Amino acid sequence: MTAGGPDSSAVERAGLEVELDRPLPQSLPPGPATEVFCAGSCLHQAAAIEDLALIVDGTRHRPAAQGMPRPDGRSGFWGTVPVGRRERPRDIELGVEARLADGMTAAVALGTIAAAEPPAPASFATVHGRARPLIAVCMTTFDPDPELFRVQIESIRAQTDPDWVCVISDDCSAPDRFAVINETVAGDERFVVARASRRLGFYKNFERALYMAPAEAELIALSDHDDRWYPDKLETLRAALGGAELAYSDARLVDEDGAPRRNTLWRGRRSNHTNLASLLISNTVPGAASLLRRRVLDRALPFPDGPGWDFHDHWLALVALALGDVAYVDRPLYDYVQHPGAVLGRVVSEPDPDVAGDRAGLAARIARRRGFLARWRSAYFAVYLHADLQSRVLETRCSDRLTHRKRRALRWIRRASRSPFALAWLAARPARALAGRNETLGVEATMVKGLVWRHLLTLRGQRAEAGPNAAMSAVPSFDPHGAGPRLRRWLARR
Repeated sequence: MTAGGPDSSAVERAGLEVELDRPLPQSLPPGPATEVFCAGSCLHQAAAIEDLALIVDGTRHRPAAQGMPRPDGRSGFWGTVPVGRRERPRDIELGVEARLADGMTAAVALGTIAAAEPPAPASFATVHGRARPLIAVCMTTFDPDPELFRVQIESIRAQTDPDWVCVISDDCSAPDRFAVINETVAGDERFVVARASRRLGFYKNFERALYMAPAEAELIALSDHDDRWYPDKLETLRAALGGAELAYSDARLVDEDGAPRRNTLWRGRRSNHTNLASLLISNTVPGAASLLRRRVLDRALPFPDGPGWDFHDHWLALVALALGDVAYVDRPLYDYVQHPGAVLGRVVSEPDPDVAGDRAGLAARIARRRGFLARWRSAYFAVYLHADLQSRVLETRCSDRLTHRKRRALRWIRRASRSPFALAWLAARPARALAGRNETLGVEATMVKGLVWRHLLTLRGQRAEAGPNAAMSAVPSFDPHGAGPRLRRWLARR
């Protein structure tokens, strides 16, 4: 690694070896404070490491874990570090400083998160002179099916609420598909199409689309490129918003040919828009069903990068509920198309590993049972720590608007890693399903398994020899499908 870190006469820069298990964010636009997740290994060639600090722009922060067992020794560390509010673009320097057993310290740079300018808001020919606040429909595209895309665009054009414009952020679609996008909206001044300079992925592409919303738009609607809106979708959500920060509706699930799979999204699951702890654990606010106030973006952007599976709609819903109320329209306002090319459509289309394992031979089933510790490790890093990071960013960005109850919910999630009482609270939450409160699909149980793995790892780290057990190694697993089987079974219900 490149030498760096704070200047000090007591710092010996040679001999410290640091490797990250996941890259730092490439860049970060200016905006409110956020958190950055770091995980990796740290060893010194000549001396034992007594203590470790993560350095952000010269400020030391203690990691959540250090000296954890890995194949190369007790070198594992991880933690989230705060990055303060940035009014203007600036680079952010991260490093590691180790206090050695011989009293010396050593430091190296982890890397630099480059300054970034957010995309400029899109410009439309006419956005003024409207009787009601303008709605910016923010759509993302990536190699859309031409017919599904055409149907979605026509359904937006058919809205009974005329006070809207649409920005389309394309995530480097193939040339023929990008041509289809442009041809479909050609000649309609209400649409602006902008192609990203590099592949972003759906999460960051939605972030880009939101930055592109024109400054005159007071309301924001999110759109996938392959659904079908009902004509009164925007009008109904606008009326339902009232004093809330966000309003969303039910949806009808259909296949790619338009055949209904079920007439409500909430079969076998309760929709939740009031309980922040439940929403943090598992999202129930689909982005394509939502209309939100522009001021939500002031706290939500830039999106934080978690160690698990990031979803734009989950983050926006969390910010909206942290700031105030969320409203719900109890009827479908669009057709939610399920197909293998969609992000969650793949979840439904892929085989359920639990079912596949049950159908496999005895040896395969035994091997799967033996692999439970590896799944618990993934549950810790990709599910629990993901919620932990989101709760920290929410409390930092929305502190002035959080009620006592909501603040307590965020803190209890974080305390579950170190408090037996908070862990018991988390473990008991799935019992709420007995009273019909099954909105989280029991993801708390996945989190608890991850936390049990974490405590087992601590106990193992206290032994003289760590041993080769990969599942009980502090090498993180960032499998984004930690809660996937529960989601898969719910969406696949008829």
